[in-house]
Amino acid sequence: MLAIFNSSVASGPEELRIPGDRSPNYPKKDSSDLLSSFFNAFPLAISLKMDGMGDMAYTHQKQDLLRPRSFTAKDDIFCLFEGTLDNLPSLRQQYGLSKSINEGLLVIEAYKTLRDRAPYPASHVVGHLDGQFAFIILDRATASIFVATDSHGKIPFYWGITADGSLAFSDDAELLKGACGKSLASFPQGVVSSRAL
Repeated sequence: MLAIFNSSVASGPEELRIPGDRSPNYPKKDSSDLLSSFFNAFPLAISLKMDGMGDMAYTHQKQDLLRPRSFTAKDDIFCLFEGTLDNLPSLRQQYGLSKSINEGLLVIEAYKTLRDRAPYPASHVVGHLDGQFAFIILDRATASIFVATDSHGKIPFYWGITADGSLAFSDDAELLKGACGKSLASFPQGVVSSRAL
């Protein structure tokens, strides 16, 4: 999976930006070249352009059967999800959702509930998730992102800064390395939202 956001949505931490700025020997690509590289590597991939905010793309090619990828959208909130939730049935019940709801839609519903009605930050949702997962939410209404991994980092997940300053996330380190050069790192276990970036 791949998500690229321009700097109006998220800019990434300074620590991620500095290594690439000081390393002219590691050429970087801009965000459109990164997306093209993704499609060259995965010709059956699907992508969605988000009104000048960025792009989200995913594929089932080379997918680990124990870590499926999915793309879900509801009410102008878009989610790329990889992995599984061990407590999905109890979370469906907790949020009053039907048994047919998948992990991506559950994460969107939990995010919306906490964003709109609860006195808790949206990041509180991650504390209730058990399993191996990484996900990226783009909330078009607030022009913000919400990115999280499980607390043990069981899903390989990376982020980097492209040549045009876009913030990119992927489960494919080699893909990002080709576009972000040394401005690339493993995503920290936990949560980042664009307001904190």
